[in-house]
Amino acid sequence: MSIKLENISYTYMQGTPFERNALDDVSVTIEKGEFVAIIGHTGSGKSTLVQHLNGLLKPSTGKAFINDVDLDGKGDEVKKAKHSVGMVFQYPEHQIFAETVYEDIAFGPRNKGFSEEEVEKLVKDAMSFVHLDYEEFAQKSPFNLSGGQMRRVAIAGVVAMAPDYLVLDEPSAGLDPMARDVIFEEIINLYKKRDIGVVLVTHSMEEAVRYANRLLVVSDGKIILDDAPKEIFKNHSQKLLDVSMDIPQVFKLAESLRQKGLTLSEDIIDAKSLVAEIKKQRGIK
Repeated sequence: MSIKLENISYTYMQGTPFERNALDDVSVTIEKGEFVAIIGHTGSGKSTLVQHLNGLLKPSTGKAFINDVDLDGKGDEVKKAKHSVGMVFQYPEHQIFAETVYEDIAFGPRNKGFSEEEVEKLVKDAMSFVHLDYEEFAQKSPFNLSGGQMRRVAIAGVVAMAPDYLVLDEPSAGLDPMARDVIFEEIINLYKKRDIGVVLVTHSMEEAVRYANRLLVVSDGKIILDDAPKEIFKNHSQKLLDVSMDIPQVFKLAESLRQKGLTLSEDIIDAKSLVAEIKKQRGIK
């Protein structure tokens, strides 16, 4: 099972004086079970790219497929394929619309034709998954919740549809560190429990290297790098700098320590693993 984009180009406001090319001949395949992070500077095309993964945008040229189903087609097969990709936007208030948390989360399952009894179970399970107490929150207005709680409602609405792929556009934007960690804990649990594909758009190099097993670097509407995060940060630092990107601070610090004579593993990806490696080298328990 996979999502496949073939030679996708996309132009905003085509044929007008404001015409702008956002994607330029992009081809990529994302398999179910992968955790893919996408990074790039503002305006690079990464958000436009992910909106082609479930047919939200129709390419100006090229083709998009989900499990070999052409998204340019029509009918139940295409609709089912699009429903297999759930998307959580950067600002959850953009996709939250119902009067209550329950009704918002229930919208997707109802659209897929589940009975009311099944819908209730799916809503309860999804709220439990994102750690929102059903009795406390189900009948509350989602617009009266905190930013972190709204983000959880948005994720629950997607989880309730049991997607094969989950696309998240900057899910930690605007959250404090504690709320961010809770959100990612939920995402990782879902990824492992259901063996779904996850696509994470992020500005954070640390998030990319900590959570993803594959990294796409987007610049000027093209994918310029595609590899494991630590391989990209280790071997392509200059190319990242050339497109106004950077590498995580922990990689810089580890490399600086190596240059000073400390033998460190190449598997360091965060501060915790760096500290553990330094302690190991110094014989500290």
